[in-house]
Amino acid sequence: MPVFPNSELILTPGGRIYHLNLHPSEVAPVVITVGDPGRVPRVSRHFDRIDTKVQKREFVTHTGWIGAQRITVISSGIGPDNIDIVLNELDALVNIDFETRQPRTQLRALDIIRIGTTGGLQPDIPVDSFVVSRFGIGLDNMMHFYQRSPTLSEAELYDDLRDYLQYAGQLPTEPYICEANRELVAAVAKKDLPTGITLTCPGFYGPQGRRLRGGSALHPDWLHRLSKFQHKELAVTNLEMESAAIFGMARLLGHRATSCNAIIANRATHTFSKAPKETVDRLIETVLERIT
Repeated sequence: MPVFPNSELILTPGGRIYHLNLHPSEVAPVVITVGDPGRVPRVSRHFDRIDTKVQKREFVTHTGWIGAQRITVISSGIGPDNIDIVLNELDALVNIDFETRQPRTQLRALDIIRIGTTGGLQPDIPVDSFVVSRFGIGLDNMMHFYQRSPTLSEAELYDDLRDYLQYAGQLPTEPYICEANRELVAAVAKKDLPTGITLTCPGFYGPQGRRLRGGSALHPDWLHRLSKFQHKELAVTNLEMESAAIFGMARLLGHRATSCNAIIANRATHTFSKAPKETVDRLIETVLERIT
């Protein structure tokens, strides 16, 4: 069995994982990730009781109970680079023995559900509605640093995307495809929430096709083109900055993940929610009801 040295598995003097500042006992089997640290108490206020409150940097964690279900809610901050930290450290907390620095003989699989805000790409999915991700198209480069084999479904989507774009020079980066866990998607979406393909971008402005004073767009029509892409019955429904990385890291480490998104901007209709906080609160309540 490998032994992870101090430089790779970094622990505090109190035996806590370095960035998240958590002890293994403080992570529940169900983990909700949110980007905004201020959104953590908006989730945990629905708990019957809270056992753990920890904060370090942008990583805020509350762990507690709703009935018999123990739940952790943790803020990741923004972007796939933070997801690399959060997913690796959550996995270390449940699957590495901090005393021996070796993998545990019995590994645990977490259910990881992102509750986040997103930009819609389809005119028929309006602001203040929800969409559940079945696939993520990663336009960042994070998963390219990990050795992984695509599933058949991921490979099929990739091939369809490549054929649709006729590829060379059509995207600013080489995309990767990651699938959400189908059972979690079904549990959260049920029959009333739309599901689709989510674009995960490495930034909010240029990488999502926005321009303020950042100069001319290198690929001015890529967002519009991707919004017209269809894979079987699925369209590219939304774009944000975390989902594909969460799906990729979760499957790589043996966990289950999906992403539930509140559409607060619609890029096709150029509209923005007048009550984004209320929309996110409704999404939180919906997800908690369905997972407990």
